[in-house]
Amino acid sequence: MSADEPSRIIHADNLDVLPTLPDGQFTLVYLDPPFNTGRAQERRSTHHVRLPDATDVAHTATSGAITGFQGKRYERIRGDLLRYDDRFEDYWGFLEPRLAEAWRVLADDGTLYLHLDYREAHYAKVLLDALFGRECFLNEIVWAYDYGARAKRRWPTKHDTILVYVKNPGGYWFDSSAVDREPYMAPGLVTPEKAELGKLPTDVWWHTIVSPTGREKTGYPTQKPEGILRRIVQASTREGDWVLDFFAGSGTTGAVAATLGRRFVLVDENPEAIAVMRARFSGVADVEFQVGAPAG
Repeated sequence: MSADEPSRIIHADNLDVLPTLPDGQFTLVYLDPPFNTGRAQERRSTHHVRLPDATDVAHTATSGAITGFQGKRYERIRGDLLRYDDRFEDYWGFLEPRLAEAWRVLADDGTLYLHLDYREAHYAKVLLDALFGRECFLNEIVWAYDYGARAKRRWPTKHDTILVYVKNPGGYWFDSSAVDREPYMAPGLVTPEKAELGKLPTDVWWHTIVSPTGREKTGYPTQKPEGILRRIVQASTREGDWVLDFFAGSGTTGAVAATLGRRFVLVDENPEAIAVMRARFSGVADVEFQVGAPAG
């Protein structure tokens, strides 16, 4: 994929599209999959994906066997996890082959951001240790926000978790200097110059949700704020790099990538998401819409 190719928005099942994408072409893969809330969801039957050989991460590509977390076989880890929750197998049967494809299409200096909530983040961490190799874990980002339930019998849940993994722990791209700074929580404790400049974000991000009356609002129910995606794209890509989001939803990843001069591929099978993205990208140049998976 070259810098002169147009960005693409594809209306299709992402598991049909992913095998048609070339190996190692995306510097950033951001995924915001449906959370495993216990509600029934339709899905196609899935298959295991053969990962490429790699000498710098803990993988083998022999008949679906993957050596990862503490040298254990991947099938053993998956099997152990399935026993925790009777809903877990259906959800991870859906997500597992897509994560394997994300590893394949990620560039050698690329980064995966997997956005989940408290229901599945701990399972995902162990499975990604197996798929990527435990040494490829970079961060657990906590996005804390200011809305939601007011529980009386437990602490109200007011955060999401974003797991960050790199393809090559010795050579990934990360530029903290490109990231928008944020205000100090106690500006009186630093010099006026530092207070004016702001500080670099940590792994805890305080950021409001998309305002119901703000300019960003598209009406899509799971829309994420541009500020969260801007920070990710700024840190983990360069201008001209390719970004992939195959649970695209309202298209926030692509909107931010376009603003920052990155190319993108967005995939979603929901007609409502595609309609939202058509409206959102109507004035953006060099964006093609496709129906169905490209020819492999």
